[in-house]
Amino acid sequence: MSSGIAELRDSGIMIQLAYQAMQKMDLDVATIAKRLGITPELISDRHARTPHAAQTLFWQVLEDVSQDSDIGLHLGEHLPVYQGQVLQYLFLSSPTFGDGLSRSLNYQRLLSDASQSSMEEAGDQVYIRVGTATDLTSSLRHLSECMVLGLIQFFQYVTDGAFVASHIHFSHPAPGSDQEHQRIYQCPVTFAQKEVRIYFDRRLLAQPSSHAEPELLQLHEKLASEHVAKLERRDIVSGVYKVFGEILETGEVSLDAVAARLAIKPRTLRTRLSEADTNFNQLLANYRCNLAKRLLARTDESIDEIVYLTGFSEPSTFYRAFKRWTQQTPVEYRNQRQQR
Repeated sequence: MSSGIAELRDSGIMIQLAYQAMQKMDLDVATIAKRLGITPELISDRHARTPHAAQTLFWQVLEDVSQDSDIGLHLGEHLPVYQGQVLQYLFLSSPTFGDGLSRSLNYQRLLSDASQSSMEEAGDQVYIRVGTATDLTSSLRHLSECMVLGLIQFFQYVTDGAFVASHIHFSHPAPGSDQEHQRIYQCPVTFAQKEVRIYFDRRLLAQPSSHAEPELLQLHEKLASEHVAKLERRDIVSGVYKVFGEILETGEVSLDAVAARLAIKPRTLRTRLSEADTNFNQLLANYRCNLAKRLLARTDESIDEIVYLTGFSEPSTFYRAFKRWTQQTPVEYRNQRQQR
């Protein structure tokens, strides 16, 4: 993998639904939000994407504050149904549950960059393999149990209650007691399996959708495709920023050097940045500007050191660029910010 691969991120709707569930459970939401850095802006931003790696801290904090060893199960039990998103519309406008499921799996990245779920048939049963590009699903019991319950509740919603899980596999070890699992999932649950699976009767694939509409289906699939394309355009920008962070101090920051790090041709990089409505020089200036402002405001690094860290060859060049970016000299900016 290239060093410029973008960080895996989850749809903000996941933390927003979890936030609502925490409120329903009367958990100490203020403490949880403070420890996790959850802001009102994040809760209200329908387009937010959060780092997938943050799932580890999220579940650690939630178990610590709630003192609930089955917090994943119980949070999932209180999750609002996933609604108001393009995947929901894609499901409902498809002719059958099976068709909606197949189509949605093509766009699962809308839920998470890490999602790698798939559908397999096994005799008279079908199972959904709930997989990710990382080992978090298998290593985080609470995440796995909450995710499976959220999916089951969503499937019940889009099938008007017809969906029933027949068996569930988890890859984590069995807890001390599985009574809560049996109560909540209402089907056999097996632990320490090779992967997370949700089994159901294959006849459910033919379950017709009461909201099926061919014209709307085309529109929703087009919207889903456009959303994924937008995420892919963000990928290239995130990848370029990551490479900047790795090579900026060398002073050898060029489109050719970044393209080599990303293992793509310079012309391809230029084209993909253009598709993302930006260009290499603009991204480099933005990155340098934000890094310089952060170093000036939050550290005591000397100006000479900041010149080096931001990849400029001479202080005079840095001073001119910074004045152009902020209409202030670096010293004026530092004095103003550090007096606050």
